[in-house]
Amino acid sequence: MKKPVIILLHVGYWLVFLLLLFVLYGLSSAAALNNEQDPGVGAGEWFKLMFSTTILPGVICFYTFYFIIFSRFLQKRRIPEFFISVFVASYVAAIIGGGVGSLNYFLGHFFLLDKNLPTVLSMLTFLAFIALLNGVIGLVMRGFITWYSEIKMKEDLNKKNFEMELALVKSQINPHFLFNTINNIDVLITKEPELASKYLNTLSDIMRFMLYETKSERILLSKELAYIEKFIGLHKIRSNNPDYVHYTVTGSAPNMMIAPMLFIPFIENAFKHVADKKANPAISISLNIDKEKITFICQNNFKEETREENEHSGLGDGLIRKRLQLLYPDKHELTVTTDNNIYAVYLTISC
Repeated sequence: MKKPVIILLHVGYWLVFLLLLFVLYGLSSAAALNNEQDPGVGAGEWFKLMFSTTILPGVICFYTFYFIIFSRFLQKRRIPEFFISVFVASYVAAIIGGGVGSLNYFLGHFFLLDKNLPTVLSMLTFLAFIALLNGVIGLVMRGFITWYSEIKMKEDLNKKNFEMELALVKSQINPHFLFNTINNIDVLITKEPELASKYLNTLSDIMRFMLYETKSERILLSKELAYIEKFIGLHKIRSNNPDYVHYTVTGSAPNMMIAPMLFIPFIENAFKHVADKKANPAISISLNIDKEKITFICQNNFKEETREENEHSGLGDGLIRKRLQLLYPDKHELTVTTDNNIYAVYLTISC
C-alpha cells in the first residue's frame, strides 16, 4: 500500500476519534441543559480531561501495538508474549495518561495517590481498557495494511511471472522456425535464386515483425494476418504439395487491435505435428472476424505417437492457456479436441 494512503488512514482515524469525543461532549452538555443542570466543565476542561484519559493513552497504545507488538509478537505467532505485551502496554499507557491528567486537570496534584488501592486499580483498569480499544484498532489497521501489501506483492509477482512466460513464448517461437526456413532457402539459392530472394524478403518481413511489433501490447489485426500469411508461405517451401495448407479469412475489422503473436503458437504446432502433408488439406486454418469477436479454427492430421514424442519440444497447451489468460481474462474461449487423428483448436476472442 502506498505511503500517502497509509498516512490518510491514520489521519482519518484520529479525526473520526476526535469527532466522536466532541459529539459525546455535546450530547452530555445538551442532556445536562435539558435537565436544567450545570454541564460541570467547559469545552477546554473537557478536552484536557479527554486528552489525558482517552487521547494520550489511546495514541500510546495504538502505535505501540501498530509498530512493536504486531511485528514482534503477533506476526511471529508468539501468542503468550503477545498477551503479556498487550496487558503491560495497556496499563503503562493508563498510568501515563493518569499521571498527565493529574498534572493538567488537578494542577500538579497526583490525585490517584489520594485514593485507596481498589479505586486506583479500577480507574487504571478503565483507562487501560480505553487504551486497549485503540491498540486493537491499531492492530487491525496494521494487519489490513500488511495483508493488502502482501496481496499486491503476490499480484505483482504473478504478473511478472506471466510476463516472463509471455516472453518465453515469443522466444521459443523464433529459433525453431528460423532454422528450418534458412535451411530451405539455402537449398533454393542455387536452383531458383529469384524465388530464394523472394523468400528471403518474406523472412526479413517476418523477423522485423518479431523484433518490433511483438514489443507492443496491441497491434492491428491486419498486421497479424499479414504475418500469418507470410509464415504459412515460408512453410510451404518444404512441401511438394503446396495445397496441403488451407487458409481462409472471412469478415474484416480494419481498426481492430489484438495482442501480437496470438494465433501463431497454434499454427506452428499444427505444422510441427502434421503427419501427412499429402492430404488436401493436411492443415486447415480459418479466421472469422466481426466487430466484437474473432473466431479462430486450426486443424491438422496427426499421429498420436508422433505428437507425444514432440510434445516437449514445442509450446505446451498449458503455457499457451496462461498467455491467453493474461492477455484476455474472461474474454476468450479455448477448446482443443483430438478426434479421428485430427487435432483441432477452436479459439474465440472478444475484442
